[in-house]
Amino acid sequence: MNKLFSIGLVTFLLFFNYSFSQVNFIENSDALGMSLSYGVSSLGGGVSFIDFDDDGWDDISFTTQDTEELYFLKNNEGLLERVFFSGISNTLKTKQIIWVDYDNDGDKDLFVTALDGVNKFYKNDGNMVFTDISNSIGFFNENKYTTGASFGDIDNDGDLDAFICNRDDENEAQRNFLYQNNNGLYTDISSSAGILLTSEISFCSVFFDYNNDGFQDIYVSNDKPTYTNRLYKNNGDSTFEDTSEASGAGIFVNAMSTTIGDYNNDGWFDIYVTNTPDGNQLLKNNGDGTFTDVARDTGTSFDSVGWGAVFLDADNDSNLDLYVSGPFDGSDSNLLPSAFYHNQGDGTFIIPNNIGFENDTRISYSNAIGDIENDGKPDLVVSNDTENNFFFNNTSNNSNNWIKIKLEGTSGNKDGIGNQIEVFANGKSQYRYTLCGEGYLSQNSSYEFIGLSSASNIDYIKITWKHNGLVEVFENINVNQSLLIKENNGILSINSYPKNNSLFYPNPSNNGVFQLKNITILDEIIISVYSITGKLLFTKFNENFIDVSLYKRGIYIVKSLTNKKSSIQKIIYL
Repeated sequence: MNKLFSIGLVTFLLFFNYSFSQVNFIENSDALGMSLSYGVSSLGGGVSFIDFDDDGWDDISFTTQDTEELYFLKNNEGLLERVFFSGISNTLKTKQIIWVDYDNDGDKDLFVTALDGVNKFYKNDGNMVFTDISNSIGFFNENKYTTGASFGDIDNDGDLDAFICNRDDENEAQRNFLYQNNNGLYTDISSSAGILLTSEISFCSVFFDYNNDGFQDIYVSNDKPTYTNRLYKNNGDSTFEDTSEASGAGIFVNAMSTTIGDYNNDGWFDIYVTNTPDGNQLLKNNGDGTFTDVARDTGTSFDSVGWGAVFLDADNDSNLDLYVSGPFDGSDSNLLPSAFYHNQGDGTFIIPNNIGFENDTRISYSNAIGDIENDGKPDLVVSNDTENNFFFNNTSNNSNNWIKIKLEGTSGNKDGIGNQIEVFANGKSQYRYTLCGEGYLSQNSSYEFIGLSSASNIDYIKITWKHNGLVEVFENINVNQSLLIKENNGILSINSYPKNNSLFYPNPSNNGVFQLKNITILDEIIISVYSITGKLLFTKFNENFIDVSLYKRGIYIVKSLTNKKSSIQKIIYL
């Protein structure tokens, strides 16, 4: 029987066991009902921390071992509940799980890779009811020992193409595949695009624009130092040039992850690659088409066995920190079981003590960030093998401010993938790039987290829509809120408003009907009601109530305009 689990009380009680600090996490997977693990594996399983039903709250999805169903945890405003979806049944040895709107119809579809068995693609028919279209979407439909996958728009046509990594060092047929999306049907263009057609024992890939020319390039991590990591430069005509050697990104290591972030805030996106005790590599983007490994200089080499890695600003101080998962139990003092690296803001990182990772000593692989409570502080979920998965709730206590930004394309892909965000505040710019499939078998939240330190206002937010070069700038933005920014449509705030400031009552409502406070017909009011994803549901004129009872329960955004003022409010239909 499904149960709801609250993290609030447990977080509150446990918090007093920790000293106040700039950075603090509490591992509370048990309180969340995450008493599960991937199981004895071949190189771990994957995790997604994305809002799969578009209700504004980040959900969690895990891959599982064979005989086990995929594990979906729906986030009900900080409460997690295991859910099952009609049309999705998968008990294969799954590896990566990615939610992606491949057909741009406004809801998330699902792609799941399998190391032993065929990959599965599930189309969302609406209201989280799915159809298995694996045989008709155009992907290969045989067991090729698939590990990772990622999605991006290589031809800037507004839909998401795919790169699939296969890993078998004894069979060259298990090569990687690049698929082009043609109105919802995929075509293998690996050969014509210039992708290597022999096996390199690849783990995963990522689409990002490393040279800022407006076209998404592809980076691939390859296991074993006999194979170089591959950097494919997008030529802008659906072909790629292998710039692995020329760029310096073609490193020969036991590479696992493809983690992207701008750790030094220079507007050029860097790559973090995990490795064996020979050392992880932080490939600093020099801005001239080349990369330099600065892991030792920055203090992030790890010198153990690393798997998943993710950049996050844990304390919202405006500097990206770094978390790395590993498979050891901490008994060997020479091999770190995991590491949280705190960015000092001067190009170096340190591993702070006593911030909540003291017992992070399980066999860990994939990790991802999201926001379980919508409080603006990124939380961490980690997929473990034989012991329960980790959930590190971010309880950092400081006065730093933040902004969360989610993009939605109109002429570009609906998920807003492959675009650049710049946030300028307190005389400092920070940059984010929207991805779909990254790290090691992971998927992070659709919301980009930007810490603002002491900034009380954002001077501007600049969005560069890479597919068409459109640049939108929004000035004088309030801090500590979540924003949905739609291409060429502006900002729709999805901030959590205090109940006593709401224009509506009751709020929340149990029957979906909301009355307006202190509003008369003489005010000539116009009310527009949107879904949490920004879809306009209906508009009413000169009425002092709204009724959303015909829609599903959840959060809605209401824009109201009178001859006195305008406002944007959140309403909750319980």
